[in-house]
Amino acid sequence: MKYISLEEMKDKLDFFEKMHDGVRLVDPLNKRVLEYRDSAMAGLDDVCYDYWGNGKICENCVSLRSHCEGKSFMKMEKSGDKIFLVTAIPLDYPGHPVVLELFKDTTDSMLVGSGNYNEGEMMTRCVKELNDIIVRDPLTSLYNRRFSEERLPVDVAVAIMADEPLSVCFIDMDNFKEINDLYGHESGDMAIKAAGEVILRHMDYEDAWAARYGGDEFLLNFKNMDEDQVREIVEHIQEEIKELSFARFANKTRLSISFGIETMKGDPMTAADLIRRADEKMYRAKKAKIQ
Repeated sequence: MKYISLEEMKDKLDFFEKMHDGVRLVDPLNKRVLEYRDSAMAGLDDVCYDYWGNGKICENCVSLRSHCEGKSFMKMEKSGDKIFLVTAIPLDYPGHPVVLELFKDTTDSMLVGSGNYNEGEMMTRCVKELNDIIVRDPLTSLYNRRFSEERLPVDVAVAIMADEPLSVCFIDMDNFKEINDLYGHESGDMAIKAAGEVILRHMDYEDAWAARYGGDEFLLNFKNMDEDQVREIVEHIQEEIKELSFARFANKTRLSISFGIETMKGDPMTAADLIRRADEKMYRAKKAKIQ
């Protein structure tokens, strides 16, 4: 996609406002609403996701996806008793991520299936299910890799601005290939699903999340926690997974995991560096078990 410059777009904003129920500029990384005045960009105090009234970062952030992939994206979102179609368009502005968001109220014009639309219950459920399809892993119900790659950079930026630690943990199942080879892929899926359920039970912390990163790999993110705190949590996960038993597995086949933790504290790190270092620590832990 050819990026549209902000200078080109500013003359069209009045036109967009006539066609849409809401128009704004946002910084998708820092989650701030922006103001463009006198050829300069300024961040306002408004947090972009406050518009939806749920008090948390959107799981399916189309503006971040638009910025990262350089093309427009659309989604449905709920605000109060209204359903909006949100369009995110990346703009070219040197040195600053900027996305144009367009809101269109579709409450009375978008019907799916049957139900009491006046109460809005069915459309609320529909919006949630559609967004979940995009960011959730269908086997484990954890988030998927796409979510982790979009959300972690945001959490890094928030942690840097708040001067708080941010820890990620990379988990890999030790004997997944053995389970697949001996008992088949259906059993492998069952093992991944069971491990995912254990992980999810231990993620009850503010702004903590877990994603299935690959086939038998998981990525865990903990806001404002240092390595020792995260290690204690993950060791409980490790022990609980070790105690899982499956009737179709021979007694000698037990699930186990290896993990590595990397914490950003003080010195800024990129999301990619956090994952890479946690992955390297996980690999060393796995190798130590073999020796």
